[in-house]
Parts: sequence; structure tokens; C-alpha cells
Amino acid sequence: MAAAFDLKQQVHRRYNALTAEWVLVSPHRTQRPWLGQVEKPPVQGLPAYDPGCYLCPGNERVGGIRNPDYAATFVFDNDFPALRALPAEADAAQAATDDDAELLVARPEAGICRVICFSPRHDLTIGQMAQADLHALVETWTDQVRSLAAVPWVRHIQVFENRGAIMGTSNPHPHCQVWATASLPNLPARELAALRDYRARRGTCLLCDYLRLERERGERIVCENDAFTVVVPFWAMWPFETLLLPRRHVGGLEDLSADERDLLAAIIKDLVTRYDRLFDVPFPYSMGFHAHPYDRQPHPESHLHAHYYPPLLRSATVRKFMVGYEMLGEPQRDSTPETAAERLRQVG
Repeated sequence: MAAAFDLKQQVHRRYNALTAEWVLVSPHRTQRPWLGQVEKPPVQGLPAYDPGCYLCPGNERVGGIRNPDYAATFVFDNDFPALRALPAEADAAQAATDDDAELLVARPEAGICRVICFSPRHDLTIGQMAQADLHALVETWTDQVRSLAAVPWVRHIQVFENRGAIMGTSNPHPHCQVWATASLPNLPARELAALRDYRARRGTCLLCDYLRLERERGERIVCENDAFTVVVPFWAMWPFETLLLPRRHVGGLEDLSADERDLLAAIIKDLVTRYDRLFDVPFPYSMGFHAHPYDRQPHPESHLHAHYYPPLLRSATVRKFMVGYEMLGEPQRDSTPETAAERLRQVG
């Protein structure tokens, strides 16, 4: 029998059970010299109110709509939405745009895009917000999910945040978005297929079983409380990627109890504070929740979770890029997920 290989030293591939994909891990490359792109340090010292910010209270947005003098969270329909609600007749539109329906296929897509300002303060980040304000934000997320789920044609609801200029954020005012779509997007669809297949074969929840294993072993856990656990997933693609999981099997934000929503706010603050301490800067990332489809069907296989994808590699100014082999072959990382988890635990 061949000896087990060393995950800390040897090149290997790790299987992502959520997407049925592989990640190449090359631990020996952590010492390689870096002559690639170096980002500018994040801008510091933002004012509490910016008269030129179209998200601050009382200011005018593009198009002439003026924000109210809001004192907590503030939600509005995106002035430049990526998706729009389609007329009813579009539902019956032909799928194909050409005679060959297998090769040139397009379908109309309906959607609703909203922006959620976390706070009237222009200068706050999640790590700096009070627990009560973060609880209000989680309540707003939940209210938006419930509201959008009532729209008859909505099948998927995505709450997500892009943080930092290098993640494409056009405004530093703390905010996120929620998109509701008539179709299930690619990544949630792949995850749903994996969750469904696992339940059919094993009779249990993939993420419940995965969380049990991670809590037993402990080496990839970053932080946890009575309702949630954050891990650097075994199959992590980004250097400091994390996965936030409810300890109880729930399908969506709206299924959490009031106490669980409060604990969700607490663990989000804990995680983002750790990110910010890692390199002593507001840590950039894209994050988002994946929940069950909103198709009016039971989905016992679905387990609510949130992905955090930060791009920073080894400092506040050196980031990871997905290029070359990673775009053409499969994702690759140098430091192991276990090393990343240990570093995030140490800054808690």
C-alpha cells in the first residue's frame, strides 16, 4: 500500500465537493520571489459624511433622486441595474436565437437589483460597526429576501457584498446588493446538484456532514459561536477564502431564528475584524449567501452558507490573480488552507 502523502509539503489536488471541481495545491511555492503587480495601499481616513457621495443621507443620486436622511440601513432599487423585470409576454419567448437551438441559445432574463446601505456613516466598515447596527443589517437582508421571494417569477435571491476598490467597488460607502433572478445562476446550480446528489446517495446533508468533520478536526476552523462556524474550506481556491456555515440545517436567511440572526451578525463582525487585522487594512473581498432556490418546491438538500473570496495573497499590496493555467486548466493555490486558517485564528 502506498504511503499517505503529506498535504503540507507535497503537490496535490483537492476536490471541491460543493462544485465537483478540483483545486491544485502547491505548498512548496510559498517562498517564491514576487515581481508581479503591487496594489496601492487602500485609502484611509474617510469622512463620516461626504457631500459628493451619492449613497450618503440627503445626497442626490444620478438621475435626480435624493436619498432620505436615513439613520439606519437604507434600501433602494439600483439606478443602473444589471437586470430588469421583463414584460409577461417575454416568458413565452423562444429559447433559441437561431435555427440551431443547441449551439446558439439565448433566453430573456428578468431580475430585480437593489442596493443596501449598511449605515449613514460614510467611513464605517463592518468591522467597525456596533453589534446592534449589524443586527439591523442582517434583519434588512432577511426582510429583503422575504419580500423578493413573494415575487411569483423569482427563483434565486443573491445577497452579496463587494468590498474594496480592487474588487470593483465604485463607492467606499459601506453597502451591498441583493439581486433576484428568474433563473438559477451557474454556481448555485452546480452546488444544488452536488447537494442533491449527496443526499440521494447518503441520505444526509453534504454541508452538515462536512461541518461535523471540520469541527471534529479543528485545523481549518477560523472562529465559531453557538450558531455558526467559519472555516477555510478544505478545497479553498483563494488564499484566505472562508465558508460561513450555520450549525443548524436551515435553507435560507428567512429560516433563521431571531437569536440566530443576532449570532450571524456577531460572527460576521468577528470574521471581518480578523481579515482587517491580518494585514492591518480594510480587507477587500467579495462575499455572498447561497440559499435554497425560491421555486416554491421543497429543497431539503439545501443548506444556507456564505462564501468570502478575498484576493490578497501575502500582504496588503500583493494580490492573487486567476490567469494562465487557472483560467485554462483549474484553480491553483500555494499556501495550504490549514496555514490560512491558522493565520486567521491568530489575529482574533
